[in-house]
Amino acid sequence: MSSSSILDNLVGNVAPGYEKVEKVFRRNFADGWEREGASITVYHKGVAIIDLQGGYADKSSGRKWTDETRTVVFSTTKAVGAICVAMLVDRGYVKYSDKVVDFWPEFGKNGKENITVDWIMSHRAGLAAFDEMIRFEDAQDFEKMSRVIENQKPNWEPGTRSGYHAITYGWLVDQIIRRNDPKKRSVGVFFREEVAEKYNIDFHIGLPSSEEHTVSRLSMPSTLHLFREILHDPRVLIVLAVFGLRPPNSIARKITTNPEWFKLEQDVNTFNNPNLHAIEQVAALGITKSRDLARLFSLVQEGKLFSKELLDRFRVPQVNEIDEVVMTPLPKGHGFLYERHPNGGNKWLVGHPGYGGSTVMMDLDEEITIAYVSNGLKTGMGELTRTYRHLRNAVFECLEKNRKKIIA
Repeated sequence: MSSSSILDNLVGNVAPGYEKVEKVFRRNFADGWEREGASITVYHKGVAIIDLQGGYADKSSGRKWTDETRTVVFSTTKAVGAICVAMLVDRGYVKYSDKVVDFWPEFGKNGKENITVDWIMSHRAGLAAFDEMIRFEDAQDFEKMSRVIENQKPNWEPGTRSGYHAITYGWLVDQIIRRNDPKKRSVGVFFREEVAEKYNIDFHIGLPSSEEHTVSRLSMPSTLHLFREILHDPRVLIVLAVFGLRPPNSIARKITTNPEWFKLEQDVNTFNNPNLHAIEQVAALGITKSRDLARLFSLVQEGKLFSKELLDRFRVPQVNEIDEVVMTPLPKGHGFLYERHPNGGNKWLVGHPGYGGSTVMMDLDEEITIAYVSNGLKTGMGELTRTYRHLRNAVFECLEKNRKKIIA
C-alpha cells in the first residue's frame, strides 16, 4: 500500500489551537512510522479536544480503520485494573494496606504472609513469574489460578524490591477484586457492570466473540523498522535487551516462557488469536478504542469513578528505583506507571503504557487525558514510542501556546 492511500483514510477533528497534533499524526503515517493504523483522543477538563484515527485495521487485507475498530492495548489494561481496585478502596471494601491473607488466608504459604494489596499493585510482591506452567484452560479457571498463586514461592523477599509483574498482575488483581467485591465478581464482570455499562465505555476485559470482527490485526515491526527505531532513539536497545539477552534462569526469561501461549515474535503473534481476546486478563488483554480509553480516564479525573481525594494519592510514584525485571528505573504505584512531564519540572504523567506503543496518560494538574492506540506494534513502549511521544509533546505545546494567547 502506498503512503498516499493510507493518508486518504485519516479522519477526525481537533479543537482550534491544536492543529499541530493533527499535523504530527499525519506525519507519522507519511514518514512510515505508522505502518498499519492508529488513533489518538485527548480530553481536557471533561471535553474531547482531539479525536483522530486512520490507516488500516489490517493492512495485509486492505481493511481500513473505522469508527468501529478496536485494538488490543496490552499493558495499558493494567491501569484499568488499577481503577477497579481503587473503586473498591474508595467504597471501603478493602485498603491498600490490608494484608492479602486478611481476605485470602491460603495465600500466605511459602513466605507470602506479609504481602499487602499495596505491594501487589506496586509490583513489590515478588510474584512476577510463576513456576507452575499456566495452560490456556488454567487461565480461565479462578480456582486453579488461586491454587497456583497460593503454592507459588516469591521470586524475591516481598516488599524489599520492585519488579514488573508483566502478566501475573492480571491474575493477582482478579483475585483481589473477586475476594473483596460484595458480589464476588471477576475483574471483567466488575468493570463491565460498574463502569462500561453505566458510562457507555467501550472497553472489554474479555471480548464477546460476536464483536471479534471489529478487532484490528496486530503486526510486528520489521527488521528495517526496528533499525529505524534504534537509530532515532538508542534507548530502544534497552527494551530489546530486557528479555532477549537475559539468562535462561532469570525472572525476565521465565515471564516470556510462561504462559507459552503468550507469544510476540515475527513468525508467531498469539495476540491475534480470537481465543485470547475472550480471556479476562487485566494485565495484557484489554480491547478498546482511543476515544473510550481517553473518556474512561477523563471520568477518573472528574471524580466520577472514585473520589478526587483518592486520585490525589496517585500523583507521584510510590516506587522509582531500578526494576528487578526490566533492570531500568520504572516509576510505578497503585497499579499505574509514570512518565516525566515533557514540560519539565518535578511533574509526572500517570497512567500506563502498553507493549507496542498504546498508552494512556493523565496530567492531573491540567486535567488532560491522552489515549493513543496502534496495531502496527513498535519495539519501544511509553515515551520510547516515537509516534506517541511526538503526539504527546504536541498536545502540551499547543496547550501552553493557547494559555499564553489567553493571558495576552
